[in-house]
Amino acid sequence: MTELEFNNNTDVSNSVTHYVEVLIPLALPRNYTWKVPVEMLHLVQPGGRVEVILGRNKKYAGIVKRLHTNKPAAFEPKEILNVLDDAPIVFSQQLDFWEWMAHYYLCSEGEVMQAALPTHFKLSSETVLLFNDEAGDDFSHLDDEEFLVAEALSIRKELRLAEVQQLLDVSHVYPVIKRLLEKNICLVWEELKHTYKEKKETFVLLHPKYMQEEALAELMNTWGKAPKQLELLLAYLHLSKTEGQVTQPELLKKSGASAAQLKGLVEKGVLLTEKRSVDRLQQLPKEISINFQLTAVQELALEQVKKHLEQKQVCLLHGITSSGKTLVYIRMMEDAIRQGKQVLYMLPEIALTAQVIRRLQLYFGGYIVIYHSRFNPNERVELWNKVKSGEAKIVLGARSSLFLPFRNLGLVICDEEHDPSFKQQDPAPRYNARDAAIYLASLFRAKVLLGSATPSLESYYNAMQGKYGLVEMTQRFGDIALPEIELVDTKNIRTADKSKPIITPALQQAVEDCLTRSKQVILFQNRRGYSPYQVCQSCGWIPHCKNCDVSLTFHKLQNKLVCHYCGTTYPPVTVCEACGNHHFTQQNFGTERIEEALQEIFPKARIARMDMDAVKGKHAHDALIQLFEQHRIDILVGTQMVVKGLDFEHVALVGILDADAILGFADFRVNERGFQLMEQVSGRAGRKGEQGKVLIQVRNTSHPVLQFVRAHDYQAFVQTELQNRQQFGYPPFSRMIQLTFKHKLQETVVAAARQMADWMKPAFGHYLIGPAAPVVNRVRNQYIMELMIKLPKDLHLLQQCKDQVHLLTAHLHQQQPFKSVVVIPDIDPL
Repeated sequence: MTELEFNNNTDVSNSVTHYVEVLIPLALPRNYTWKVPVEMLHLVQPGGRVEVILGRNKKYAGIVKRLHTNKPAAFEPKEILNVLDDAPIVFSQQLDFWEWMAHYYLCSEGEVMQAALPTHFKLSSETVLLFNDEAGDDFSHLDDEEFLVAEALSIRKELRLAEVQQLLDVSHVYPVIKRLLEKNICLVWEELKHTYKEKKETFVLLHPKYMQEEALAELMNTWGKAPKQLELLLAYLHLSKTEGQVTQPELLKKSGASAAQLKGLVEKGVLLTEKRSVDRLQQLPKEISINFQLTAVQELALEQVKKHLEQKQVCLLHGITSSGKTLVYIRMMEDAIRQGKQVLYMLPEIALTAQVIRRLQLYFGGYIVIYHSRFNPNERVELWNKVKSGEAKIVLGARSSLFLPFRNLGLVICDEEHDPSFKQQDPAPRYNARDAAIYLASLFRAKVLLGSATPSLESYYNAMQGKYGLVEMTQRFGDIALPEIELVDTKNIRTADKSKPIITPALQQAVEDCLTRSKQVILFQNRRGYSPYQVCQSCGWIPHCKNCDVSLTFHKLQNKLVCHYCGTTYPPVTVCEACGNHHFTQQNFGTERIEEALQEIFPKARIARMDMDAVKGKHAHDALIQLFEQHRIDILVGTQMVVKGLDFEHVALVGILDADAILGFADFRVNERGFQLMEQVSGRAGRKGEQGKVLIQVRNTSHPVLQFVRAHDYQAFVQTELQNRQQFGYPPFSRMIQLTFKHKLQETVVAAARQMADWMKPAFGHYLIGPAAPVVNRVRNQYIMELMIKLPKDLHLLQQCKDQVHLLTAHLHQQQPFKSVVVIPDIDPL
């Protein structure tokens, strides 16, 4: 017997020494092995957590990957200290998924575990515990060990796990900490980064002495003065019969009474108030209520999708903007739920989830939950458990939702599948959620539906080759025409300071027409802040970040210069550091400056801005989107946040203010990205009622991509772009690996990149591009070099190259000058 996967009922012989391979949230090259004490053997389960020591005294809560009887030859394993879970917190499919992700994206399983698990599940010696002030000072319900730690925390306010171990004078502290976390006595330090506060609600109860009808009747009959209090009591009795539990805000709203009147009833001993923790996740009835009929086009698309998925695992649904793809998704989800399956519905941006969840809750009620990075750790644990138990049938989330412990995944929908936000950049694992979702689905034999109005070239090429099914919807819902697109040439438009025009006369007139007709306008500029950079009028000096090789963006509302790479802020520059001149010119424009210009041109219009600076907090996106939906905003200015899949009824005009900036990047995907951005943002116009209009301000009006956008001709664009990609050997006709080197000394990072390239030349010389410095070659005081490997589409060659990269990276770090050089492999970079 070499490996055992078992449950608690399995009878395992105690005469054989057993070992466990354990994952801990560190970037270790391989997983470590610990010995299982005989008395814990029946408790250890793959997917469950155990307490282990690594090194001399570093403690971790690790996850058991497998149990086996193979003693490591090179070292004597230490024993696990404790078993932390009665049941696994992840299933075998998640462990297999983590292993694949680490192998494919060249990282460690520990790094995948770190990305996947909520904070509560990742305790270590460095973990800091903080006292939860809302827990109060009544520790009578705690056992002796819990009481000692709680009392120390109430005095010290924070303790490290090592200090807890000294306090209890025992080695097994994790179970005590786990119980204290469950009882909300303490919080984990990481939670403070999310400014988390436990959600508590004040509930109102009838005093026990009035529970009997006779006592209550006597109280009512002998009631003296205070008629308002009597009304309050009657409102409480009514609510308690209809609702069951009564909260203070609900009672005061229903009765129209004040908090003082409620306090009077409490002081008389008629009512009691009690603070209780409540579920943060909205509880809706678990019911399926599909109350719409598909159009003939949508019905045909649904039938074709189902037919393709009978033969293939993946189907691509290419539907133009506003063709009703979401209604097809809803029908697919309904089928999956009725079969007892779970559904993962992935969106690229948190901003999109807010609008989509409201639509889906109308149809699926409490069957659906939402999951993304803005949830605090406690909310993540609650969601994690709902998915693990199978209670959550549909999960709507961003890329991190891939890691949830699905029991019975039947369908994955990846909406806006082309979007680069599906790619994780930092830290590892640097995965593409669309591609990873396809592998995850294969572990459950689930089906995958990819959807987009502008599919990625890779996905569309796979569909053209027959690897994926392909269904196309070329007609808008309600047979509304696609928006008319007009190019506005900015070359000959002069401004007072000779800068680029922000709002051209043609766009100004179009906005005025829309406002007159009570229609809404979206203006798109993919730069936030007031001015991307400022220039000295005398010598041309530009203020740069001290930590990064990039110009500083001026944010007028904050009155600060900000580096958008490292986040460092600086006071505004009034004197040129080169020549001492006081006169600066603001070059180009961001969303903040556009908002200011609009307020001057349209003083009566209600204007709002949607970018990272204006939209902060978990619910800020949703609040702004709802204001726009309710027509309480006339003009919405934004970055890419306004482009992606949002559905607004009254938008008649979309303006793209600087198309040259979109099409001017030095990247092989620039045409694809430009087409997708402009086609997607234009798709926000004219979704209901009349045909919409799009104005694109651009200097280079002859750019070929603009002609495809004007014609809304995705197929012609794809054919042209695929020919170019094939000619130069770029994806989808090749596979790419990018190696990024970082170090604080420029000469060291250059030498390291060249050394790696020299080592790879014998086997992969024909496929190397670089090494070279990127456009921004210093970020956070780390100099950067990049080496690109462009391989033919050959899985064996790709694996050979990955193995070589892994081996040579280890070899590089053994060289004295390069020990501290950071090497970051990125598979399939975007």
